Amino acid sequence: MIDQLSEQEPVEMICKAFEVSRSSYYEYRRRRSIVNTERVVLRADVNRLFKKSRSSAGSRMITAMFNDEGVVIVRFKVRRLMSELGLICKQPGPHAYKKATVERPDTPNRLNREFSVSCPNQAWCGDITYVWAGQRWSYLAVILDLYARCIVGWALSDRPDVNLVVKALDHAYEQRGRPTGVLFHSDQGSQYASRLFRQRLWRYRMEQSMSRRGNCWDNARWSGSSEA
Repeated sequence: MIDQLSEQEPVEMICKAFEVSRSSYYEYRRRRSIVNTERVVLRADVNRLFKKSRSSAGSRMITAMFNDEGVVIVRFKVRRLMSELGLICKQPGPHAYKKATVERPDTPNRLNREFSVSCPNQAWCGDITYVWAGQRWSYLAVILDLYARCIVGWALSDRPDVNLVVKALDHAYEQRGRPTGVLFHSDQGSQYASRLFRQRLWRYRMEQSMSRRGNCWDNARWSGSSEA
């Protein structure tokens, strides 16, 4: 109010009217004119880390990225700064992982939802997910032994291609002592339906099984693997 009236009347007269000393008023003006450099720097850093993540990081991830750089900051403050900057995270879309567009009748669901197995290396299940790897999103292919309920093979890459799932299969094959006769189950992702992956299964004397397209119930066994 004093600021607005000071454009029309002398500051001394206005301060007397509001019973405010001139020194207090000028101190208020001085403090207000000081730029909060710390907040400006934090806003710039939040924007930098957000761009570094290719607009995919939320407040939790940016807080972790700050911690990795040795900066201690609470998630609430990061969320406020992101809101001020108008930053909204965008997760990787479903296009990153291609599913088959048609059924593959030549690869039946041999597992047929029978997730009860009697011994190790009888049935494995493969899947692909994405994880934050410090500076960017990476793709993780994992293989689960349905009897042991544990991960027996995995591979990490910045591309969800057939080489990723082949590397995971190679890893599991060596880790488990090169077993034969394993039933390998997955969804109808293009990686698992590729010729290269099928040839690798044939070389390892494994049998392939695939869920019906669009039927996630067939992969329900994965929900229990998180407990292992």
